Amino acid sequence: MSHRIGIIGGDGIGPEVIAEGLKVISATGVKLETITYDLGGARYGRDGTVLPDEVIEEWRDLDALYLGAVGTPELPPGLIERGLLLKMRFALDLYVNLRPFTYEENNIDFSVVRENTEGSYAGEGGVLRQGTANEIATQGSVNTRMGVERCIRFAFDLAARRRGHLTLVHKTNVLTFAGDLWERTFNEVADEYPEVETAYNHVDAACIYFVQSPEQYDVIVTDNLFGDILTDLGGAISGGIGMAASANLNPSRTGPSMFEPVHGSAPDIAGQGVANPTAAILSGAMMLDFLGENHAAHRIKEVCADPEVQVQGTAAIGDAIAERVS
Repeated sequence: MSHRIGIIGGDGIGPEVIAEGLKVISATGVKLETITYDLGGARYGRDGTVLPDEVIEEWRDLDALYLGAVGTPELPPGLIERGLLLKMRFALDLYVNLRPFTYEENNIDFSVVRENTEGSYAGEGGVLRQGTANEIATQGSVNTRMGVERCIRFAFDLAARRRGHLTLVHKTNVLTFAGDLWERTFNEVADEYPEVETAYNHVDAACIYFVQSPEQYDVIVTDNLFGDILTDLGGAISGGIGMAASANLNPSRTGPSMFEPVHGSAPDIAGQGVANPTAAILSGAMMLDFLGENHAAHRIKEVCADPEVQVQGTAAIGDAIAERVS
């Protein structure tokens, strides 16, 4: 069986690391039918295109999307992030951002489930009297029972398949409205999963625990903003952000899910063949897992954990991993 995958190499090192991911997937024997999309900062710089609605409609017929990195230094900050990445998440209902972290040296093996379509990134807010001494800016956090509950249920299902422990991270002592909704929903859903042990951390405390005792975590569930921050810290304590993979999931499968490394486009090293493609390769493994190619996904993850594949050079790392998974 062949899977139809949309490829968005993007900018900078994005195309380079995605090429290695596709090389490794091919070595497993999994068949992909790939459709390439020219999107990102460079495309916007040429003709002003960010993400046309007709492209989103094409994507609805795909099995998954595989993205390298987007963004170029000359663009206004946030233009591509909002116009491409956030638009993609909202349009395709990619409501779970899943980021796994493993680092044997520090006994780290946990996953963060981040709500991906609500919270502070939903775009609620505005500005008055802009550019004056009396300027007012508001930025609201949107939390719905539906959005919170479906994310929490995903996290409980994941914890039940792992080591049976789930931690809610929020700031309920200060964010009394959103925090209350998250905490009540978490506790109510927990009653349906008696086999899963639960815990709660304030987000500032969780930042300390990530550094001092990350081994205590199995699965973490949190909102969009806290998840964005915590997952970057998770990458820093588990080998570096260049090793961090991610999945933007539509667990209901009403459209394709998207898989990407969480590093940036790194234009300063683009074209030099020195970028580490491991995060992109692991994101490809997450894609295979979601598509039901579990054996191939497990093999890629197993090989990537071997320090011997961390040789010098983008293509060399891809070759080393591909040779071992074949």
